[in-house]
Amino acid sequence: MKMKRFLLLLLVLTLALPLTGCQPAPEDAESGAPSSAGQVVNVFNWEDYIDPEVINMFEEETGITVNYMCFTTVEDMIVQVEANPGAFDVCFPSDYIIERMINKGMLAEIDFSHIPNADPGSPETCQTLDHLLSPDYDPENKYSVPYMWGTVGILYNVNMMPEDFDPETTSWSILWDTRFMHNVIMMDSIRDSMGVTLKYLGYSANSTSVPELFHARDKLIEQKKLGVVKAYQVDETKDKMAAGEAAMAVMWSGDAMYAIDNATDAVELDYFVPVEGSNVWCDSAVIPVTAKNKANAEKFIDFLCRPDIAALNWNYIWYSSPNKGAIELIEDPEGDYAYEYTDDLTLSPSEEIMNKCEFFRDIPEDYLGVYEALWMDLKNTK
Repeated sequence: MKMKRFLLLLLVLTLALPLTGCQPAPEDAESGAPSSAGQVVNVFNWEDYIDPEVINMFEEETGITVNYMCFTTVEDMIVQVEANPGAFDVCFPSDYIIERMINKGMLAEIDFSHIPNADPGSPETCQTLDHLLSPDYDPENKYSVPYMWGTVGILYNVNMMPEDFDPETTSWSILWDTRFMHNVIMMDSIRDSMGVTLKYLGYSANSTSVPELFHARDKLIEQKKLGVVKAYQVDETKDKMAAGEAAMAVMWSGDAMYAIDNATDAVELDYFVPVEGSNVWCDSAVIPVTAKNKANAEKFIDFLCRPDIAALNWNYIWYSSPNKGAIELIEDPEGDYAYEYTDDLTLSPSEEIMNKCEFFRDIPEDYLGVYEALWMDLKNTK
């Protein structure tokens, strides 16, 4: 993978491609929203979550200008969409936020006749992987099109693991193992850290049982008091693991791929999903019901679902692709990527692993306060 990334960087530098910068989201619909006049599409996505060349290619092929804006959390994204009706035509929320947006009537139904590359009613043209169709958060495939997906697991430093370590039989309990004092990085995320702890304790990652939630909190507090935890982080973790600064980290699979590929020569990293299972997540393209350029939004989504474009995006982003045709291009030994995608369990988890994982569901509002209060208990523990 390191050579693949080097060649891609060399190509980008050689062609001197302009980078796609993120515009700030508008402060309000009156003063800051991008214009909907002419042929434009207003896109709201995570930062660094699309190959800049994909934007260039779409604009050149369609004549539609892409106004690209970024958010840092999905919670911020939904606030911005609610506060600025008409400002966004395509957004890329995560699964449980999609469910929340559906329940709040915030999303338009997608006309899949305009998106044949993702039409669940047309097996001949639909490129979406079967296991991502009819997900719990959008069971009738009315409102969302998968963009990237992955799992939450443990990235580990091979050279710091004991001789008896076997990732195929290892439990989440390893995060509480005192052989790794001050050497475990946890994710600074309520849903992710609570979720993996709930799975470890035998509960659903979507539990709304107050006793189960308290049990998970107490277990996380125990871990912190044991002195195993090095830090609670998110974005910094992949670089710290690549530099060999910890034995293990709870991490999204795509960030794990980044760390594995960018590890220093003295560091060997690998990734696994513990035996109890975990969260499988999916970020998807959706169209707000207030979108002013719905037809252009559907053209943009269909373009992203074209196998050659999805493969290009995969090579830039590194998260698992939901696109069957893209995976075939990636695995073509004579092609541009020539990577054994389906043999890589980080990118392509086995059916056994997937059967133990679950999507995050939107937590009912009555329980969000419970989650937040328990999380503060943990963060305030010394």
